[in-house]
Amino acid sequence: MTLTVRSVEREWDVLVAGGGTAGAIAGIAAARTGARVLIVEAQGSLGGTGTNAWVTPLMRNVSAGQNLNRGLTDELKARLRQRGDGAVDANGNDNWFNPEGLKFVLDDLLLGAGGEALFHTHVVQPEVTGGHITSLIVHNKGGLQRLHARTFIDATGDADVAALAGAPTAGGDADGLHQAMSLRFTLAGVNTARLRDYLGAQGQRQDSENFLHFWMVWDRRSTLEPLFRRAVQEGVLLERDGDYFQAFSVPGRPGELSFNCPRIRADLHDGTDPWHLSAAQLDGRQAITRLTSFCRTYLPGCEDAVVGVVAPMVGVRETRRITGDYVLTLTDILDCARFEDSICRNHYPVDIHSVKGGARLLHERDGTAPYFAPDAYHDIPYRCLIPQRITNLLVPGRAASSTFEAQSSIRVQQNCHTMGEAAGIAAAWAARDHGGTVRSVDVGALQCEMRARGANL
Repeated sequence: MTLTVRSVEREWDVLVAGGGTAGAIAGIAAARTGARVLIVEAQGSLGGTGTNAWVTPLMRNVSAGQNLNRGLTDELKARLRQRGDGAVDANGNDNWFNPEGLKFVLDDLLLGAGGEALFHTHVVQPEVTGGHITSLIVHNKGGLQRLHARTFIDATGDADVAALAGAPTAGGDADGLHQAMSLRFTLAGVNTARLRDYLGAQGQRQDSENFLHFWMVWDRRSTLEPLFRRAVQEGVLLERDGDYFQAFSVPGRPGELSFNCPRIRADLHDGTDPWHLSAAQLDGRQAITRLTSFCRTYLPGCEDAVVGVVAPMVGVRETRRITGDYVLTLTDILDCARFEDSICRNHYPVDIHSVKGGARLLHERDGTAPYFAPDAYHDIPYRCLIPQRITNLLVPGRAASSTFEAQSSIRVQQNCHTMGEAAGIAAAWAARDHGGTVRSVDVGALQCEMRARGANL
């Protein structure tokens, strides 16, 4: 049988593979720069981790008390607040958001910029000539289709396009193990005032019933650990259910909590393996049943709670990473490295969710390295977005060029926003002025443009 690939009789300046955290922002930025933009997305909405994996709130990335990720990130937060789907707590943390509201905000931003999205569409194969991508073959209900563009952005999160195009990649730690995956969910119908009072009595004081945050990790001195030990002894939870437990309030959804768990069992850790992903969905839902029973039984205010949302997408922290023109390292982070081609600043800690058991590795908030100063940060260079061997491809987000340890620091959503914004502007310029070649972009001009759009560089 011969498979037929139909060429779409259009050409875009910038084609973004993956409309997730980095890809949606990249597409918006490229469209605002005047490019004809198409975002190809496997799910039915933009936002990826922040919407379809329900990763909320955004993790803080600050230096000297100031947000390091600005530009489109600021606009995103402002629009969420206007909708009632974002909020700022009493400590000035403006990272609280409703994933469902984020879908609508991203739609408005992309359409307002003149960009297009093609949903329910999967990457099959880039077509490459002499290290230059000429088109991308995709699959959807219309069958196999060939999409033409000048410059491409791989925002799949897994470096799918880069790997298929022949660019070198790496994945996992020295043993080939990836960070733990999660399947997030929510509980609705929670009496947050009662839960706030209980948590406060347990030593996890809450500033407001509208901004709850509580947690438990074995052997990390959580005041909720005795409760978890009791639940394990009584057969409500498994031992591994206490490896990581965390919950947050969600703006615009009163009485609902978002859980940054359950952690998927350790042998299911490769987000590029469809069998791992499928088994993770099943394992996660079974764990959600246990955690829901735990909350109803042991946490005052949760007696009548029901499952509100189960994320349609498994939460994946790390899979493939490109080997780019520069590879960011742990030393770069701890020494607060500066680069002439910086396109993002970061001060989020090295945060490895290990599948090897026990506490997370290298997750420290203080130390003697320069990075632990309150006004410290390091740069992420533009070269980390450029895969080796390919001329017209950029890879922003969690698949950017870095070591396993460094990736655990730069992977958070706000950094993905900023890398995506840089990639979108650069891709638009490359398509317009350089035949798609991303290495020809004037990075100094890119930095000036990003600052003009509000970036903190």
